[in-house]
Amino acid sequence: MGAGVIKKASGGSRRRRSRTQAMAEINVTPFVDVMLVLLIIFMVSAPLMTVGVPVELPQSAAGALQGEQEEPLTVTMTADGRVMIQKTDVPMNELVVRLQSIAAERKSRKVFLRADGAVPYATVMQVMGALSAGGFPDIGLVTDTGGPRLDGN
Repeated sequence: MGAGVIKKASGGSRRRRSRTQAMAEINVTPFVDVMLVLLIIFMVSAPLMTVGVPVELPQSAAGALQGEQEEPLTVTMTADGRVMIQKTDVPMNELVVRLQSIAAERKSRKVFLRADGAVPYATVMQVMGALSAGGFPDIGLVTDTGGPRLDGN
């Protein structure tokens, strides 16, 4: 990635005298190679940086949702009964209040709910009801892909 030297013979005589002249062209191929490698690294590592709380999500045949402009608010319910906003533990009775204070600084009021498959259905519905009553009507349930399609195929 630098300037090279081109040796050019002077025209007209049989004697060759060489003059050194700086190359005016920059070779961008190594630069493009490095940028493509970085792009691949970021594409592979970006999904790993969203939410790092390990839960066993139920599987569903539904596909992924379209991407958002900002990082979505994620509420996680673990099998041992903890509730988290992003990666921060929150007491259940403070969940809606904390979400409202966070959402006041954001454009979107969409909330993704990640509940471990071992969490009772009633508990998940109670949290969804509290979120809806607290001003978060746009709630997305997060699942893993690969579940049964239930259409006979």
